[in-house]
Amino acid sequence: MMLQILALATSLALTQAAPPEFKPSVNPVADAARQSLAQQSKNLIAAAELMPADKYGYQPTDAQMTFGKLAAHIVQTNTVICSMIGNLPVSLDVMKLADTAPKDALVAAMKQSFTVCTEGLAKVTDAQLGEEVSMMGRRSGQSRAAAVITITSDWADHYSTAASYLRMNGILPPTAQPKK
Repeated sequence: MMLQILALATSLALTQAAPPEFKPSVNPVADAARQSLAQQSKNLIAAAELMPADKYGYQPTDAQMTFGKLAAHIVQTNTVICSMIGNLPVSLDVMKLADTAPKDALVAAMKQSFTVCTEGLAKVTDAQLGEEVSMMGRRSGQSRAAAVITITSDWADHYSTAASYLRMNGILPPTAQPKK
């Protein structure tokens, strides 16, 4: 009996598709950040689109941000940090984005902020990660690697918050939605 189980398991293993071949990258850290950007931008934008406009003022407790404040915060951190990473100019208009702005304005600004992140991360190589980044022309005292780690961590934290706000309002977050 044991031999039959082993034969069946071996047969099943051989008939399954082989995993894609691993191809080492010359920029594994920057490539991982770009992969995180692709997934997290999709999730965060979808979460912002799922939350009804009348719920952008929702906050679970007084100590927590409203959903609108979370959206504005994502826009601001994306724009500032990704501009630092890619040595891009920063528009200070983004800092004036009100957390009470209409949903469509916040979603549009979020999409634009992820465009800034795409541009900022597009040309980054691992060889540049040790360089100091500047913020609006001033030295930051922070490496490009620290900025990359900060923004990718922020995306995970922000999505967790958005997903919990959605669930508290009876809405399944994007990553919990049934596959189509």
